[in-house]
Amino acid sequence: MKKHQTRFWIQAALIAAIYATLTILLGSIGYGPVQFRIAEALTVLPALTPAAIPGLFAGCMIANILGPYGMIDMILGGGATLLAAILSYRLRKHPALVPLPPILVNGVVIGAMLYYVYAVPMSLWACMGAVSLGQLVSCYIIGYPLLKILGHYEKIFQ
Repeated sequence: MKKHQTRFWIQAALIAAIYATLTILLGSIGYGPVQFRIAEALTVLPALTPAAIPGLFAGCMIANILGPYGMIDMILGGGATLLAAILSYRLRKHPALVPLPPILVNGVVIGAMLYYVYAVPMSLWACMGAVSLGQLVSCYIIGYPLLKILGHYEKIFQ
């Protein structure tokens, strides 16, 4: 395996481990219709390294299989995270927009999952709005400053 491939997979594994650990350790605040998943701040990392795409996907899958919603959340949440990471990577030339895909994709997908699959006693729009609000805090209030700070150390991601 070439050196850059090894670095890529090490970065992906570290991102996955950090995402899963943060989500699992903080437990109940990271699941449900009103969720504040601090690990979602890491969803800005695709702007710095494409290794964040599989890393965020794997970290979300691990966290969700161990969470209260199980396999369905693992598949839908993991898929939403993968799509959002790809879209964030594509927006890397526009840093202020990088946090937007995780907010929109997770708001729609996870909000709909909670409403349709788990029959959360809220309207569909309220579920989507609640998830989006938690994402907004994680992605813009924590994630965007993280992106700006780590952007100064861009060489560690290459």
